[in-house]
Amino acid sequence: MSRKTSIHRMLTGVVGAATVLGLVAACGGNTAPGTPGGDDGKPSAGGEVTLEFMQWWEPELPAGSFRALMDEFEEKNPGIKVELLSGPWSATKEQLVAGAVAGTMPDVVGLDGSWLYDLVQQGSIASLTDLMTEFDYDASNLAKEVQLDGTTYMIPVVNFVYPMFVNNELLEEAGVAAPPENRTEFLDAAKKISALGDNTSGWALPLSLETGNGVQNDVMPWVWAGGGSMLDDAGKPDVENADMVSGAEFVKELWDSGTVTPGAFTMKEPDKVEEFVAGRVGMMISSLAHVNMIRKENPDLDFTVTAVPAPDNFTGKRGINDNSWGVGVSESSDQKEAAFKLVEFLMSEEVNSELSTIANGFPGNVNSVPDFSQSDPLFEEAFKIYQAGYPANQFVGLPVAEELMRIYATELQRALDGQASIADALAATQEQWTAEFK
Repeated sequence: MSRKTSIHRMLTGVVGAATVLGLVAACGGNTAPGTPGGDDGKPSAGGEVTLEFMQWWEPELPAGSFRALMDEFEEKNPGIKVELLSGPWSATKEQLVAGAVAGTMPDVVGLDGSWLYDLVQQGSIASLTDLMTEFDYDASNLAKEVQLDGTTYMIPVVNFVYPMFVNNELLEEAGVAAPPENRTEFLDAAKKISALGDNTSGWALPLSLETGNGVQNDVMPWVWAGGGSMLDDAGKPDVENADMVSGAEFVKELWDSGTVTPGAFTMKEPDKVEEFVAGRVGMMISSLAHVNMIRKENPDLDFTVTAVPAPDNFTGKRGINDNSWGVGVSESSDQKEAAFKLVEFLMSEEVNSELSTIANGFPGNVNSVPDFSQSDPLFEEAFKIYQAGYPANQFVGLPVAEELMRIYATELQRALDGQASIADALAATQEQWTAEFK
């Protein structure tokens, strides 16, 4: 069984008939090794190569739009064809992990930052630092490079940010003139909204231990918004520094003030959004991707987005949590030059603008600008927030990132519940995180 056929069969069992039809169409039938697009992935007699590009992006984009971009790439790069291997996010992760073990990863891969560490440790992802040097690529236009030990393995192509969502109606009822810009204003607004009664809370905090991602999406943004870091200069855990202590103590202050939604210890991300959609919470930090869903579920809800409030008197750039569609190149690919041409194409100013527009995300090229003419006005507002700050999700590329979140959430719950001080909780977190980095 060829590598291509093997991947197709693995995906077939997961993504269902509709995707299978798309994959079959993409294959255009099997071809013999050595012919154009042959199964061995090597150049044909005519010099044509076929790149396999596995990602979860195509099913999440308007039908046909991603294939059209690949057609444009092929037109600009005669002799290189792109075969899209597309499936849901979870299926893509499973197949990349399986491919890494078997040494059969596709040439170009869509990456989530939480997968990266293990794939790099297995030697499955090529050094983009080396490829950028070899092919004389100017990386100055990249908004971010995801590195391990100083080497870039992933480039975020499209970023999905997490601003502060604010219920304008509750804010007005509470007598708060404008969305809060600093922590003091946020605490004041949260208290006044909670005082409205009728099961209304100022802030939603999903701190379920089942996933732990509330640490990444709802707790750590308070630190990043003030330019703080949970890692030291060497990329190791630094959980007890002053910025981390200040952020955790502010969350404790919100908790003790009674402004946090009930049931926070078991609340998950969807529960948080549901509370906001129902108008029972005044403010939440959440993915910009939820804007369209909120509009659909509660068209009458009057809300806006703003930057996560920074520590009082902070004047620097604010970090903002983001999750990305990242891209990397397989170490096992024997078509790295062609593969890097595809990476370069995705990160070019014009293409990156178009891709981020159809994805309702923000570009990974600092010079690209999405077209907001057909989107909700809040996307353009959020883009201004994004441009004024910098992407700051430090869990990307860390070992056992989800376990790190769960450890922090466990210790923070102990502190909020009065079983430990913030200092003791962070010390315990530091010890456990350090052990995970060895």
